[in-house]
Amino acid sequence: MKSITINISNDKLAKKVMELLSGFKKEGLEIVAREDLEDLKLLKATREEESLPFEDYLKNEYSNS
Repeated sequence: MKSITINISNDKLAKKVMELLSGFKKEGLEIVAREDLEDLKLLKATREEESLPFEDYLKNEYSNS
């Protein structure tokens, strides 16, 4: 897989580029905003962390008040 980053400071041009690239989605092009990619990387990193059931979280939250 190849990745390309395009920085566009003009909103009007960005819209035109997105319209052009959207035509390639049927061929397998995936468009991901850089901000979304950073969020996904952070989310993926949390998968390794131990989780706590929500009910237990609430018990701990209210017992410390």
